[in-house]
Amino acid sequence: MSLVLDPAAQDLLFREARTANTFTDEPVTEEQVQAIYELVKYGPTAFNQTPLRITLVRSAEARERLVRHMAEGNQAKTASAPLVAILSADNEFHEELPALFPAFPQAKDLFFSERPARENAAGLNAALQAAYFIVGVRAAGLAAGPMTGFDFEGVRKEFLDDDHTPLMVVNIGKPGPDAWYPRSPRLEFDQVVTTV
Repeated sequence: MSLVLDPAAQDLLFREARTANTFTDEPVTEEQVQAIYELVKYGPTAFNQTPLRITLVRSAEARERLVRHMAEGNQAKTASAPLVAILSADNEFHEELPALFPAFPQAKDLFFSERPARENAAGLNAALQAAYFIVGVRAAGLAAGPMTGFDFEGVRKEFLDDDHTPLMVVNIGKPGPDAWYPRSPRLEFDQVVTTV
């Protein structure tokens, strides 16, 4: 059985998409970022938590502050990407639950009154949303360079607060020269899927 999604779209989102390591200097506009969000906001999360928060790093001063916290191998590409996004989990997401999950507004207090429960839920669900975000960047015809090679605590202190946990930094733009490493192998279906 084939997929319903057009093969060209499958290639754009998955088969031909790769993590970009260089970018052109073509800007990424606010309209593009908003269009990405307007698409990916519909990806599912438990109780419709939507704990992902996106910090766009646009100014030169903020970019310099961020680059200082990146691992050495990630500094140059973060310094030169047209746009950089810090993706974080909002550990106080539960405050929005009565509006976001009106079918069960008591979920806020029943399941998420304790901070450790919120942190666990926020981390998992924001990671799901981060994956949607990367696919959304690809859907916009842009390339994403997601990275976890950075000083998490340094980025949190520099750009966030105690209620937000950084997940990843994503460079965004049109791919530049030699943007791709060779495609790495993937596991085969029978290595991943078990039927019981």
